[in-house]
Amino acid sequence: MELVAPEAEETALVARLRAGDEAAFAFLVDRYYGTMLRVARNHVASAEAAADVVQETFLAVIEGVERFEARSSLRTWMFRILVNRAKTRGEREGRTRPFSSLGSGVDEEERAVDPDRFLAEGRWAGFWSAPPPAANVPEAHALAAEVGSQLLKVIETLPPAQRAVLELRDVEGLSAPEVCEMLDISEANQRVLLHRARSKARTALERYLGDPGGDH
Repeated sequence: MELVAPEAEETALVARLRAGDEAAFAFLVDRYYGTMLRVARNHVASAEAAADVVQETFLAVIEGVERFEARSSLRTWMFRILVNRAKTRGEREGRTRPFSSLGSGVDEEERAVDPDRFLAEGRWAGFWSAPPPAANVPEAHALAAEVGSQLLKVIETLPPAQRAVLELRDVEGLSAPEVCEMLDISEANQRVLLHRARSKARTALERYLGDPGGDH
């Protein structure tokens, strides 16, 4: 079976959006709404304001898709619109605290994470060099569901800046330069925030999977 290149899939999706295909729009909402809501929340004063920003973003996407020139991916274009609108809304609300200061402080737990636990080079640089132990999950088929559920809980507890960078890099697959541009942070800051977020996720999962006194 012939595989369809991601570029071709995106071109087809853009064409469907331009044609007013409601199913294509629904796909975007289903795929990105949650992450967009959490990213917007980092810039505005309330969950309600973040939801408004996301709705405004989707409306802007529909109204502006004819002018989309594919200089970046559709996803990147959407998130740029989102962040710009969220920043504008935040400034209007008086939320002027720099994004990079949101939960970027280091604590003892973060310092204790050994950098050797992460790959240093290659495509997967920054990712775990080995998966966390799963000695207390007896059934292999249950592992993915348990780990996935626990990881979502861990992500929700991360400081806002760390959570946003982790979701954009590791969940949405955006590149470091894209995330730096969207969030208006330096490459060094992005790298530190991502490392801390990954470190906390790793530590939490190891405790969850390796603690014999756990309740799972």
